[in-house]
Formats: sequence, structure tokens, C-alpha cells
Amino acid sequence: MSEWTGELELDTERIQDKTITENLYFQGAFKIMRPVYSHHSGHPSYYILNPGGGYLDGDTYRMKITAGTNAGLTLTTQSATKVYKTPNTQAYQEAEFYLGEGSYLEYLPDPLIAYKDARYLQKNIVHMSKGSTFLYSDILTPGWSPEREDFSYDCLRLINEFYMEGKLISYDHIKLNPGEQPITGMGFMEGYTHLGSFIVISDKVEPGLTDRIYDLIQQEDEDVTIGISQLAVPGFTIRILANYTQVIERIITKVHHLISQEWFQTKPGSLRKY
Repeated sequence: MSEWTGELELDTERIQDKTITENLYFQGAFKIMRPVYSHHSGHPSYYILNPGGGYLDGDTYRMKITAGTNAGLTLTTQSATKVYKTPNTQAYQEAEFYLGEGSYLEYLPDPLIAYKDARYLQKNIVHMSKGSTFLYSDILTPGWSPEREDFSYDCLRLINEFYMEGKLISYDHIKLNPGEQPITGMGFMEGYTHLGSFIVISDKVEPGLTDRIYDLIQQEDEDVTIGISQLAVPGFTIRILANYTQVIERIITKVHHLISQEWFQTKPGSLRKY
């Protein structure tokens, strides 16, 4: 029996104008729905399911996702990832992504909700080939607590490592530890409760794109703080501080739509389930 609470492996390949499932394996508290092809597109969306309803003390999860040469896919979740109290051992999830030459992979999960006394570590390792494109988003939100405190979880850590042809090109590490950090102060959450990130790495990113994205997100009239950073490799990172999940989702969706329109002259379908 596997040592993982949930385990998932998905390999995809491109046949003519369509990306299909080459190999699929899952066990435990991880499952995946059949791919959804919207608007007669050859680009499928896969939805990850967690039948257990949330991550508990000592839970461990593992994913391995491969996009073959010129394959394109979207990976998301059926619902938010909920991390409950972890009194003894933190919950842990690791994911490895392998992108073949010319492939396109989006990993756009629903928000991560951390409840009272939750500890969680997530690690994504992305191996890219020349000409491949990777899009990733995350949204961190505080769960309900009996004391109605916004930051009742113990610690959240999200680590993203990006490699191009085996060479480390970008490293991203978010750590929110309310018990040890002035979490609401300057340099941390700055009075907000929700944190969103959107990371894009692709040789399709040219300097003018980030200027257009900046102009787009500056139109947001909600109480929100947004920053965009150009990466050393072709790509960028957007950070969003807000008080509502829907605000962050809307901003990420706007940027996602802009990218899809400029690169592929298409508008992506809605992934959200509500």
C-alpha cells in the first residue's frame, strides 16, 4: 500500500490537433475526472477531486503531471483545498510537472483555505523544455475559527521551483506564520486577509505584455494592492492582496484572458464551479 494519503500521475500527449490521456493512475484520497473539452477545443481540462473533503493531521499528497511535446492542458480542482487542524504533523503536498518542447500547461487550483491550528507545506517542482509555457495560480485564504480571528492557522508555506532544461531559473517561497510574524503589518499582509499569486513562464512573454497587464490591473477599483514583477527569464509574477477571494479570482481571470487572446486569439472557459 502506498505511503501517500493520495497519489496521482497523469501523462498526456498530442495526437494530431488534440491532447489526450496517455497514462493515468490515482489512489487513495486523490481522484481525477475525465477530461473536459470545451468549445470543440483540443485543449482539455482535468479536475482533481479529494473524496476526503480536506487535509488532516499528517496527510501527504503527491502529483506527477506530464505534458508531452506540443500538448496543452489545464489542471484544476473541483473545490477549494481545506486544511484543518494539524496538532502533530503538518499536511504536505508535492507536485512535479514535466513540460515537453512546445507544450502548454496551466495549473489553476481553487483557493487554499487554512483553518484554526492548521500547518501546511506545498512544493511544486516544474521541469520545462525549450518553447514550453507554464501558468500557475494560488489563493491563500483564512478559514473560520471559533474566535473569529482572520489568522488562526499556524503556518502556510508554498514553494515553487522552476527548471529550464535542468537549470534552476526561478525560486518562489511564500511563508505565512502568524505566530512568529507581524502578519498584518508592512511587508506581510498589510491589513488584508487574502493573498493571490499568478506566475507565468514562457518565451512568449515580451516586455510590452507586462506593460499592458499593468494597465489592465490598475483599472481595478476594489480595495486591493497589486504588484507585478518581471522575472529574469521570460515570465512574470503577480501578487495580489485583498479581502475577498472573488476579487483575486477576477483579477487573475482578467490577466488569463488577456494572455489567451494575445497568444491564441481565444477566450478560456470558466473553470470555477459556482
